[in-house]
Amino acid sequence: MPSAPKKTATKVKAPAAKTKAAPAASAFNKPLTPSKELAAVVGVEPLPRTEVVSKVWAYIKKHKLQNPANKREILADDKLQAVFGKKSVTMFEMNKYLAKHLK
Repeated sequence: MPSAPKKTATKVKAPAAKTKAAPAASAFNKPLTPSKELAAVVGVEPLPRTEVVSKVWAYIKKHKLQNPANKREILADDKLQAVFGKKSVTMFEMNKYLAKHLK
């Protein structure tokens, strides 16, 4: 007896997931131009505030400018002293001084 051809199951495609609209650019993501003092540390190209902070931290760690006894304190070298206006700042004060050098 001839057998009937087997039916194969067909996959039902799931509806495509809706894509979310890109989030509005926040103030943190807006590229800002550093002053000449800050540009000596992070470069002259406009960067978002978050990138500026990351580059400053990379500079601090590369040059070992954290106080070994109190890691929250940053001991400024000549370049950072031009940005901060004093020899040492805490990590919490740093953003206040960086904001003055971004437009």
